[in-house]
Amino acid sequence: MKAMIFAAGLGTRLRPLTNDRPKALVEAGTMPLLEFAIRRLKFFGWQTIVVNVHHFAAQIEDFLEAHQNFGLDIRISDERGLLLETGGGLKKASRHFQDGSVLLYNADIVSNIDLKALWAYHHAGNHLATLAIRDRDSSRHLLFDANHVLKGWKNRKTGETKWCAAPLPNPKALAFSGIHVVHPDLFAFFPEQDRFSIIDVYLKAGKTGRIQGYRHDADIWVDAGKPSTLPLAAEWIPKIPIL
Repeated sequence: MKAMIFAAGLGTRLRPLTNDRPKALVEAGTMPLLEFAIRRLKFFGWQTIVVNVHHFAAQIEDFLEAHQNFGLDIRISDERGLLLETGGGLKKASRHFQDGSVLLYNADIVSNIDLKALWAYHHAGNHLATLAIRDRDSSRHLLFDANHVLKGWKNRKTGETKWCAAPLPNPKALAFSGIHVVHPDLFAFFPEQDRFSIIDVYLKAGKTGRIQGYRHDADIWVDAGKPSTLPLAAEWIPKIPIL
């Protein structure tokens, strides 16, 4: 099983903590966020992990070397020259994932979601991608039908709405959790440019009806990419099984 941790972001919401380090190495309590993500994936049996880097990239490389890659096959996808966003980051790293699906994990997410259950749900269906989603407050929501098939996206602040195809009356508005599984067939929907959002790819591919949501409302979930939520992440990390 292969995974990718998105660790290249600038961490602007976490400033000034990210003025001298990458977001992924900001600590929640005593544990860097990247370490939690790696150990959580290891707990569920992932052995090969790609980590993309940009902001203070060398610090992440040194951190992984100091920990002997946590006993895993960890590969670096180097975005030092240009930060590629989530879609572009996956596109650059896609050569590692031609032989099967890949689990994608944002480095600033702390959750006890059952990653193997998400993985199994993805493989049980004919999905191009399976997105972990929750009913929570967010400035942006994904829009789904009654079977949690992706139909669109909405910015709640501006009212901007994008549809995969025809508009759907009364869609379910749910928030993306920053954890997803992608089949390599999705790569055919990548645009020609190098820098783009994965959400735009999902909206484009959504016309196939094969972008699926996976509800996990009962799980712990913390966006630790903000100073205000780091204490909550620090509180939960010791209670979540890792290796």
